[in-house]
Parts: sequence; C-alpha cells; structure tokens
Amino acid sequence: MPSADQLQIRIHDGAWPHTLVYLPGLHGDWSLVSGFRKALRRRARFVELTYPRTTAWSLEDYARAVEDALLGHNIERGWLLGESFGSQIVWPILSRGRLGVEGVILAGGFGRHPFPWGARLIENTFCRLPAPVLRQTLFGYARLARLRFRNNPDVCSSIREFVARRTREDLRAIRGRLRLVAENDPCALARATKTPIYGLTGWLDPIVPWLWARGWLRKNCPSLKAYKILPADHNVLSTAPQASAEQVMEWVGGG
Repeated sequence: MPSADQLQIRIHDGAWPHTLVYLPGLHGDWSLVSGFRKALRRRARFVELTYPRTTAWSLEDYARAVEDALLGHNIERGWLLGESFGSQIVWPILSRGRLGVEGVILAGGFGRHPFPWGARLIENTFCRLPAPVLRQTLFGYARLARLRFRNNPDVCSSIREFVARRTREDLRAIRGRLRLVAENDPCALARATKTPIYGLTGWLDPIVPWLWARGWLRKNCPSLKAYKILPADHNVLSTAPQASAEQVMEWVGGG
C-alpha cells in the first residue's frame, strides 16, 4: 500500500484562495513546470508532486497516495491539473471522493488514450534501449530544447534538471506508467463525474493527438466545459507557460 511520504510535495504561494494541484506526466516530477509556475505566481496556491520511482502501483495506488499527501498538508479542496499521464490519476481521484475537487484541467491529458497500442510500443521499445542510446537521445532532446528556448532561462534550467533525473530506475518507472496508460479505460468514471472538466493542449501533439482526445471527451464526458488548443506541443505548460497560465486562471477564476 502506498503512503504519502513516498511522494514529494512542494507548495508555493500558500496564501491565495485558489489551489491548483499539479499531477505530472510520464516523467513523474516537477522538472518541466517551472515556467508555468512562474507565470502563475501570486494568483493561486500551486502544489507540485513528484511520484516515487515504483513499478508496482496501480492508478488507484497513485490516487490514494496523492490524496494522502494533500490531506497530510491540510489541502482538502482545489483544482487538479493533470498533465498527460497525470490525467489518468484524475479519474480515480474523482470517483473516490476524498478530496473536494472544484474542477479539473487536463493539460495534454485524455480519458482513454487514442492509441493504446502506441503506449505499448513505446513501453516495449524506447524504455528497453541500451543506456548509452537513451543518454544520447535525452542529450539530443536537451540540445534542441535549449536552442528553441535559449531566451528563456527558466525553461533551460528545467530541461537540465529533467535530463539529470532520467536514471535507469526512473525509466523503469516510466515503463510501468506506460503500461497503466495502455490498460486504462476511464469511460465509466468520465460519464459519472459531475466535476467541471477542461482540456488544454498544444496543436502539435503526436503523443496524445488532440483531435482524438477531444472527440473522446466530448462523447464520454458530459461535464466537459471547454477545450483550448494553444500554439505549443504536448508539454503545453512548458512550451506555452504564459498562455497556459492565463487560460488556467480564466477557468479557475470563473469556476
């Protein structure tokens, strides 16, 4: 059984009335969200979580551990910001009802993944590559990202932290999360929830193509309120932090 102390938690701007809880994607940590956090500053209490590097947890275990971590810090209500894989943890949290969830924002998130076989393919290929190949792949990604965001020191610093955290143990945990994505179908939970749901994504997203992700939500989630597509990629909070923060606060403030 998971316990709250297996998650890392950071709380920023604690005095503000709205609380936004960030559930990270497959990488499992807060290393890519610093630009968004900076853009959000002084408008909401921002709670960041980092998952443990486990391969044993189910989505229910993730949900229970997130709840325990938040309640252990007296955070009983707020908005959930589920990024990519983090969106899969949102659905069991909603169904369990331990937290007072005022609204949900799926950032590059989804219900049922549009292509579950794609998650299986990545699980069985990328995460099994030899360590030297993985390191070179990550270094190549970092070089391209630093070139793209060379005028944004916060993003560049986050990318360095992101690459440093990608250990072999971490990649095994990512592989386990990909398996959970491939197996999960939250259709019944999405249809049952009354919590307002919002979608936020980048127009260039080959990982979770928004056309299919949005279509699934419109079909299966009656509480979907809006779906916004920004000029960004899958990591919309990182690649369009200011626009993402403005849109998130528009929804949170109006919720």
